Amino acid sequence: MKGVTMRSSLFACLFLVGCGGGGGTSDSMMGDDTPGDDGGITPPARGFQIVSPELDIMPLQEITYCYYFRTPNTEPMAIKKWESVMTPGSHHLIMFTTGTTDKMPPGTVSAANCGFGGGGTNVPNWTYSAQTPMSSMSLPADDGTGKPLAMDIPANTAGYVQMHYFNATDNAIKAHITINAEALDAGAAFTKTAAFVTYNSEISIPAGATNDVESKTCSGPPAGSKFWLMSTHAHKQAIKTEILDGTDSVMSSTDWEHPMPTMWMASPFYTFASGKVTYRCTYNNTTPPNSTRTITAGDSAATDEMCMASGYYFPATKSLICYNGNGPF
Repeated sequence: MKGVTMRSSLFACLFLVGCGGGGGTSDSMMGDDTPGDDGGITPPARGFQIVSPELDIMPLQEITYCYYFRTPNTEPMAIKKWESVMTPGSHHLIMFTTGTTDKMPPGTVSAANCGFGGGGTNVPNWTYSAQTPMSSMSLPADDGTGKPLAMDIPANTAGYVQMHYFNATDNAIKAHITINAEALDAGAAFTKTAAFVTYNSEISIPAGATNDVESKTCSGPPAGSKFWLMSTHAHKQAIKTEILDGTDSVMSSTDWEHPMPTMWMASPFYTFASGKVTYRCTYNNTTPPNSTRTITAGDSAATDEMCMASGYYFPATKSLICYNGNGPF
């Protein structure tokens, strides 16, 4: 069954990514620098809220910070909806959980070692991501057996939020993010879902190139996996992004900033018949100053490129990443 393609920056379900993806996220996997306004979002009646400290972002500065936390829930919670607000200057956020292990003390904000880590083999659980100022992601209410999908967040879970900022103005700005996690009722039965993310660190787009294709194939999600969302993420040199199941197209976009996720919000969802996930991006490197050099993979939206596929699968035990075609881990 082919999915229903929908734009979700406001998420009629919202991602992504993914949307990010993006995990993906359903809000188109990053790339929207439109200034937002943190008008404040009320904490959910059942769930929790995470608010990062306010940060000073200097004029024309591009920087990635991580904010480390422990979730404030005092009991295990099954999260059925995520919601976030990013202030102006925010490019994207990705929330990771790390179980009972603090990568840095809770409350720390640091730009050092702020990424996936581990070369893809030792990564935290990608949980939620957003790349629009206001985003939300509601999970499917029925897995096909009458149970909702949800993400399991134990009490006092360790984690961090990766926050990518780019201040394109001539004035310093103050920036922070707010994330809401809305939970199912206590004791409600649910099926666990988690993110499935791919990453290509071997991108190499020659100077002046047109229609350069960078592609990887992941050996496959777990047998029997079903997906309810898939999206892509790339930067401004990309003219097309794709996800393939063998030779069948699962998702395709010619808009690098706002790829339209493919979503399956009801049974039978989507299963990769080939047992493999192929993701590929096509680039033109013809715009100065980048066109005078080879562009490689990296976090900078101004100077680097990315090619990612991300989404959510179930039944799940943890989030998975496929790194350069290896994995998923």
